[in-house]
Amino acid sequence: MPRLYARRRLSILAVLTGLIASVALFASPSASAALPTPVSAATARSYLSQLTVATENRTGYQRSLFPTWITISGTCNTREWILKRDGTNVVTDSACTATSGSWYSPYDGATWTSPSDVDIDHLVPLAEAWDSGASKWTTAQRQAFANDVTRPQLLAVTDNVNQAKGDQDPATWVPSRSAYVCTYVRAWVQVKYYYGLSVDSAEKTALTNYLANC
Repeated sequence: MPRLYARRRLSILAVLTGLIASVALFASPSASAALPTPVSAATARSYLSQLTVATENRTGYQRSLFPTWITISGTCNTREWILKRDGTNVVTDSACTATSGSWYSPYDGATWTSPSDVDIDHLVPLAEAWDSGASKWTTAQRQAFANDVTRPQLLAVTDNVNQAKGDQDPATWVPSRSAYVCTYVRAWVQVKYYYGLSVDSAEKTALTNYLANC
């Protein structure tokens, strides 16, 4: 075979191999691509060192003090906006309600095709935020926190996993899917740092240990 044609054939094969690899990459589920990318582990460690350590106080907490869900765009409220962002092939009606699609939950690795099986998790729970400083905020500030689609704070996940998490912090709960723990704690620290929220001592210890392995 002439060298010119041999090189051309090898070039074509290289291109095809690259295309196949790209298709495989984008076909694999990766919910971390849906969540706004958290800061790096190094930055998270730096942020964590700057957070105030304080005892939590839940006195006066009510979920209604964090108004959800609000209109984000057009007819889409926060829940529907996140469902569209985090899902695959999501179809919505004129009210922006998801009627079909699929959702990959990074916490447990499950995939769902019914929106009713999916909750929108507040990565830093509302009650946790209240304990950590949000009790001093205005209602408008708490509303902004509860509907924040810019920071890595809202994520579509399996409903019963979200319910099992409840208002726990990383001292007592992290995702069962170990591949996502680093993303989770980096996001946790970023959100707390951005909003000036404190951490308790057990929470800081857990975050320090998880981030050391990131």
